[in-house]
Amino acid sequence: MENLDLMVLRALASWRAAGRRALLATVVRTWGSSPRPVGSILALREDGAVVGSVSGGCIEDDLIFRFTRAIPSGAPQRVKYGVTADEAHRFGLPCGGTLELLLEFDPEATSLAALVDQLAQGRLVRRTVQLQDGVVSLQPASTPMALSLSDAELANTFGPEYRMLIIGAGQLSEYVATMALFSGFAVTVCDPREEHRGAWSVPGVTVSSGMPDEVVSAFAPDSRSCVVALTHDPKLDDLALLEALQTEAFYIGAIGSRRNNAARHQRMVEHLGQTAETLARLRGPIGIYIGSKTPPEIAVSVMAEILAVKNGVTLPRDMDVSHAKGGLQD
Repeated sequence: MENLDLMVLRALASWRAAGRRALLATVVRTWGSSPRPVGSILALREDGAVVGSVSGGCIEDDLIFRFTRAIPSGAPQRVKYGVTADEAHRFGLPCGGTLELLLEFDPEATSLAALVDQLAQGRLVRRTVQLQDGVVSLQPASTPMALSLSDAELANTFGPEYRMLIIGAGQLSEYVATMALFSGFAVTVCDPREEHRGAWSVPGVTVSSGMPDEVVSAFAPDSRSCVVALTHDPKLDDLALLEALQTEAFYIGAIGSRRNNAARHQRMVEHLGQTAETLARLRGPIGIYIGSKTPPEIAVSVMAEILAVKNGVTLPRDMDVSHAKGGLQD
């Protein structure tokens, strides 16, 4: 499953290349609670076709009503929703919520195609729109940057998609991979054990047979990557986790009970030259505590923690430990 932004931009590029009129809506500012974060995008075609989202649905309905078969020309426009309590209620915004959109009319097809091509190649791109005339420029970016808006221009960074590397191709990994895919991650699963790898049944996942530490090195995790060890086998997990700790991966964790997690740390200190400081980023037991025991429920708790870390949420300490009493993680 593609990154949502790439899906929106690919659809918009296809519409414009075919000569269809369309607009691109970007959430540029929010006040109070908002259904979608700043930087979220939506593409609307002249016949009402929509890809992406800027709210829970009511604002999308209003955009369709206002612009279907009547998309204007000219410079981008800024529009606000939820300025009053009555309007917030009308558009389904949370209490006190207000958001501002920038609407670009008939974005230039060649620029869209170039942006989609660069994103598909895994590049990070800064797209800048001049508000006076809608002229767009694309620049390579080295790190993700927050959307910026001035009186003169809007700049938004796109791609590459978030990536997940899972060590182990067992049943739990299939559930975690499935959830990661529909959360917009590109997923790679590594398992040198043919009997596990051969039974893999989740489409859309890259499956590797290499040794996990070598696969981690080749995967080259960056700040938009996470590494999750799910084999319960120290011979496969430990060296891969150590390799991951040398990278900028935003999340590194391993399955297991508190007892197994403590044993893992002890092994790494005694036999692999690690210290409490070098292991500080290693998460375990992984997952948010929800009382889960079955593979799908454990996968929910693990994926919830990964998304919380990705989104910068600080978890209460008593929630940031999953399945501490054992169960399937022993």
